[in-house]
Amino acid sequence: MTDITTAALGPGLGTANDGGRRVEPYLRLPANVARATTLVGAVATIAATFMSWTYTTEFPGDLTVSGYPGGLQVLTLIGGILAVLFALAAFGVPLLRVLVPSRSNNAVLLIAAGTFGTTWYTVIAIAQKLGGLANLDPGGFVAAAGTAILLIGTLSLPLHRQPAEDPEAGYYELGRFADNTAVRGGYRRMREARLDHTDLPVSDPAKLNVWLQWLIIVIVAAIGLKVLTYGLATGYTEIFVGYLILVAFTLWALSAAGLTRQFSRITAEHRRFASTMGFLAAVAYPFAQNNEHWANLGVNILIFGTVALGLNIVVGLTGLLDLGYVAFLGVGAYAAALVSGSQFSVWSGVQFPFWAAALTGMAAALVFGVLIGAPTLRLRGDYLAIVTLGFGEIFRIAVNNLDGVSGPKLTGGPNGISQIPELSIFGYNFGGTHDIGSFTLGRFANYYLLMLVITVIVVMIFTRAADSRIGRSWIAIREDETAATAMGVNGFRVKLIAFALGASLAGLAGTVSAHVTYNVVPNPYQFSGAAPPNSAFLLAAVVLGGMGTVSGPILGAALLYLIPEKLGFLARYELFAFGIVLILIMRFRPEGIIPNRRRQLEFHEEDALIPAQRPLGDDTVPVGKAGA
Repeated sequence: MTDITTAALGPGLGTANDGGRRVEPYLRLPANVARATTLVGAVATIAATFMSWTYTTEFPGDLTVSGYPGGLQVLTLIGGILAVLFALAAFGVPLLRVLVPSRSNNAVLLIAAGTFGTTWYTVIAIAQKLGGLANLDPGGFVAAAGTAILLIGTLSLPLHRQPAEDPEAGYYELGRFADNTAVRGGYRRMREARLDHTDLPVSDPAKLNVWLQWLIIVIVAAIGLKVLTYGLATGYTEIFVGYLILVAFTLWALSAAGLTRQFSRITAEHRRFASTMGFLAAVAYPFAQNNEHWANLGVNILIFGTVALGLNIVVGLTGLLDLGYVAFLGVGAYAAALVSGSQFSVWSGVQFPFWAAALTGMAAALVFGVLIGAPTLRLRGDYLAIVTLGFGEIFRIAVNNLDGVSGPKLTGGPNGISQIPELSIFGYNFGGTHDIGSFTLGRFANYYLLMLVITVIVVMIFTRAADSRIGRSWIAIREDETAATAMGVNGFRVKLIAFALGASLAGLAGTVSAHVTYNVVPNPYQFSGAAPPNSAFLLAAVVLGGMGTVSGPILGAALLYLIPEKLGFLARYELFAFGIVLILIMRFRPEGIIPNRRRQLEFHEEDALIPAQRPLGDDTVPVGKAGA
């Protein structure tokens, strides 16, 4: 492929063509000047991180030290280094070309934008927190100027952008404004301004030595673990916001560089090894951060991610809108609490081993799933959603009244069932601390590892079911139930199996949740609330992460649980923030963060390249323009 930075654009001139794609900068500077500006800005950004940004330690991260970056300076330093490496790679430096296999300057622009965003956020936060720009030391001004110069330089590089559109084209999505020439022209220019790098050709990584491909997988897993633990380790909102900005733009830049597609091909070729390394990285998490608070966060993310996977069977694969799904989590939790030996249980003398309690929770949730699904699954659409919403509320109200006063004594009413004993499996007490070499595993780390094993089991069940004959029937029902029925699919039976399987997986997660929280009470099992678990949270996790995929709901649950935990200022506006995020997702990426191939093509059918068929449980995004 031709190096676009050496394409004959002319000094400071506009548009070139690279394999049918429009290559055009946003700002008009001569090519050599744009390159020099980019590198000067990146070097100035790096140098600024070794200077003092403020004179007081009142701002988080201690930015007062010269010669030693701290706090948000570290993030700016990382962004500056990445900008230099990506720029030199895109400019064709031989030893670095592997960093940008797509040979696109889009990756350099996105890294520059992330570095600019993190740095300017820091400068503004210092001024806001400390009372004005007078609290900035020269290093802060140098950093702001350096990142601005870096961004201007990258905006002046030739960039792959959306092709020019017909000025007379009609845009039905504008509704009644579609006939307004000014509105239509502005909308067209906005569409043409978008970056377009999703189908740029990249070299085939399968040609690399197998051992080198395995090494790449190991390195990526290690880097991913380090990045995750770095973000969790900070206790400051300001640093975490900067971390989110840089990580988001870096991931986008890796996609523009073509590295994401290359890594996807490697993992597709070595799926078992990649899955093993991902599991080992997850196992290493409690050892890497060694903090009980973040271990507790991890176990809760796995619990709700597992429940979201169960809901994904119902919503993502079968296309049934279930608004009361959290009730099945509650059924499993209550069932396990009743048979786990709590003195507040009506069967206080009964204490099942964990495997039996887990089966009890799954069985109870499955029975409820069948009992609720059998009379209601003949409904469709909004009617089914209303019925499931009613079931969720009925469950919460019922367990709230089964206290021996308003109804039979079974669940303990509003007080629930407390003092649930710690689990002990093969003599390993999950409530105690255990030393493994120089590491100490606390209570929540123990439950995290247990829940990790259960999550792996649920992922295997989900994948096998999605790739099976019944899984194909679920997808047929989702796409067109009438057509599927005409082809011989028993719609009612297939939907009932999905409902029952999803409910049982939620019940399994509920058995662990009961032991982690020590008690089970009715309040969390509602449709919506300020904190999970609730049905709206689970549904949002599935939609945000990507319906019909394996990793999507787990990622969605992690983001929705982690971000409010780290951003304390969102506590009063959590539901409002959830709503805004879902609106943005529906507008700009309706298929979710990790899209399913089939759904991605549905949402971007107009410019999608049909990929080769893969198993339905395969999440890997195809190499094509879908999702651009």
